[in-house]
Amino acid sequence: MKCGYGIVLQRVAQTIERYGMFRPRQRAGVAVSGGADSVCLLEVLRELARRWELRLSVLHLDHGLRGEESREDAEFVRALASGMELPFILERAELGSAAGNLEEAAREARLRFFREQIAAGAVDSVALGHTRSDQAETVLFRFLRGAGTAGLAGIRPVTGDGIVRPLLDVTRAETEAFLRARGIAWREDSTNASARFARNRIRHSLLPQLAREWNPALEETLAKTADWALAEEAYWKEETARLAAGCLRDEGAAVLAPADALARLPLAAARRLVRLAIERAKGDLRGIGLDHVDRALEMARAANGHGRVQAPGIGITRSFDWIRFAPPQPPPPGWQEPAAIPGRTRAPGSGIEIQLELLENRGTDRASGCVYNSDVGCVDGHLVSGDLVFRNWRPGDRYRPKGHSNEAKIKALFHQARIPIWERTQWPVLVCGGSIVWTRRFGPAQGVAAGPASTRILEIREVGRNENVESQAHGAASIKQESNPARREDK
Repeated sequence: MKCGYGIVLQRVAQTIERYGMFRPRQRAGVAVSGGADSVCLLEVLRELARRWELRLSVLHLDHGLRGEESREDAEFVRALASGMELPFILERAELGSAAGNLEEAAREARLRFFREQIAAGAVDSVALGHTRSDQAETVLFRFLRGAGTAGLAGIRPVTGDGIVRPLLDVTRAETEAFLRARGIAWREDSTNASARFARNRIRHSLLPQLAREWNPALEETLAKTADWALAEEAYWKEETARLAAGCLRDEGAAVLAPADALARLPLAAARRLVRLAIERAKGDLRGIGLDHVDRALEMARAANGHGRVQAPGIGITRSFDWIRFAPPQPPPPGWQEPAAIPGRTRAPGSGIEIQLELLENRGTDRASGCVYNSDVGCVDGHLVSGDLVFRNWRPGDRYRPKGHSNEAKIKALFHQARIPIWERTQWPVLVCGGSIVWTRRFGPAQGVAAGPASTRILEIREVGRNENVESQAHGAASIKQESNPARREDK
């Protein structure tokens, strides 16, 4: 195949401009394996460097998987860099004993090497030699595995960690023709012909067969599919971030979302919001399939407010009005602390804190206005004698809240108040002589609650709690409004 120098250079320059791959005077590392694509990339960037005043370096990882052949690749690239008078950075990694997929391990090792060079300041970005042929193979491979739009977007031209791919609009055949026309040699990786790799079977068998029998322009078609899907993903990323700002709430390592809000959203938006919640809680989406996402949405739509889905590296739980996404964790330990009067007492290992203060009520009828309001409660200071203990709720705890006619288990109060199960284990309780005198949300006990005749008042204030509750309610209200088209039109 013939390919003019100018066509390849022009196409690469357009790709660089289109995606803003380089800034003026940038230090650009070029990942060179020794194969045709990466050698072509180095030659092209060397010719285009003046346009952006790029300072090039050559990067090579010797993973040692092919023994002497790998070492010869490294020496070939070293000589290539030397002949061009470019800095050469070599990294060696022994992956022969790596568990699992060696191809994937080598890929991760290369990316780690490139990111380390960027982090160390040796280069500002690293250019990789993926071509339109690689893009077509990736899209077909992911389609066969059942990928959605995000997977069909294929190989990204630019990533957030400094990786760029200037050859994505050039085919593998064109890179080889470019090098032949210039008399530039390259190395052939012997493993590229091995049928034991799925990628090679797609490259050498499936794609050629589909091109012969169905679509001669299949490679271009698949690459265009990736381009289309990438634009879709860019739109949805922005839209999902907007929805997440009003719906998803971080709570430690977990992410919370209102169940009814997810249920009201259009399916496409709801699926993406669930995927984002999983990614935020888990750190990635590995092992997460459409079935996990849809099962989470089934829980959100169900009338019954309880359920659980276990996915790789993440648990998705429905409790009353909320869906919680959280990595597997051991149950938090119980805690118990003597409560200081006056002073603040903090639960160990958590942000739960109360402030106790003794107040004299000298004819001001202060206690009549002491109505429990989620974060403040008052008990009669003369009716609470002995040491106070601040601890977490325990199964079997029961008391009679102020205004209630009977004693009740706190677990029953949780159910009535629709308290999610994950909030219960650390629920704060104040105890005196073995009897509960106060607990979060349900307030002081009837037998010790301050009244108009109380002359000494113990004020119990939960520090910082009200802000969190209001934030949770506001988040739910915001997404409900967004997911209801009729309400948007009425505004």
